[in-house]
Amino acid sequence: MLETSARLLRLLSLLQAHREWSGADLADRLGVTARTVRRDVDRLRELGYPVNATPGTGGGYQLGAGAELPPLLLDDDEAVAVAVGLRTATGGGIEGIGESSVRALAKLEQVLPHRLRRRVGALTAFTVPMLRTPRERVDPAVLTELANACRDTERLRFEYRDHQGASTRRTVEPYRLVCTERRWYLVAWDLEREDWRTFRADRIEPRPPHGPRFAPRTPPAEDLAAYVSRGVSTAAYAERAVIRLHVPLAEARTRVGPLDGTLEAEGDGSCLLRTGGTGLDVLVVHVVMLGFEFEVLEPAGLDDRIRDVRGLLDRALARKRPTDAPAPAPPSGPPSR
Repeated sequence: MLETSARLLRLLSLLQAHREWSGADLADRLGVTARTVRRDVDRLRELGYPVNATPGTGGGYQLGAGAELPPLLLDDDEAVAVAVGLRTATGGGIEGIGESSVRALAKLEQVLPHRLRRRVGALTAFTVPMLRTPRERVDPAVLTELANACRDTERLRFEYRDHQGASTRRTVEPYRLVCTERRWYLVAWDLEREDWRTFRADRIEPRPPHGPRFAPRTPPAEDLAAYVSRGVSTAAYAERAVIRLHVPLAEARTRVGPLDGTLEAEGDGSCLLRTGGTGLDVLVVHVVMLGFEFEVLEPAGLDDRIRDVRGLLDRALARKRPTDAPAPAPPSGPPSR
């Protein structure tokens, strides 16, 4: 009995991990016969799990949404609370749980009954959170669709708007979602351009049907967070700079986020900042506003622009009357004629 129960939990986990399984694949994963798989699927249905079966050579098993919520040890109110909380976490930029929230939300919404989906939708549509959130909000439904495509290794089709608002049609092999405090990014292999690309999720408009499935490629980097950070903070800009910050790496990280540039340890008291901007003026303001002692390593023209800005500031201060100088006395007596 214990072996059967453990196998049922393993079967349920497999059904939640992928959109569809063939009977032969499930039998191979579980180490049982196809007949045992059919019996175990029937037991899951008796427990309330809506397992759909498609007959034929191309058929298989799929965990779907039923009329009632499957027994997840959650009542309706608890399920709604969890779904709303996960949606809030995906859009609120809460550090460390955003990506996990998307994965959990994708699993929950896959089996959430329609009546509970309406309740979740109403709560999220008519609730105004007083949180520090980005201006470019991402529809949680889009995030879950992207997460499902990554999970199922399924080709994804979408319209993508660039920073100027122009739209292009893309077909990609999605790999991972990467989140920062303010934005979500999709890392994917662009089939037309034959290269890895990073897409802002708030600019993606899915265009199903998606598919077919694909064999995953070797990712562009071991550290995807650093890869995306380099792309959006440095490589995306025409002007790029390398700055030595005269503070320890840990202190620099308190003010330099993933969208500001990448940091590299250089010694106990300094680190290197690699960043980019639309122009040298932007880079000057960006580096100065960090508030750290620094020196420019690249490009040489940035030093010249800093000198220009210093001269501008010096001239502005020279025109200002010293605050400690006495104000001129008003004239006494009647005005002269």
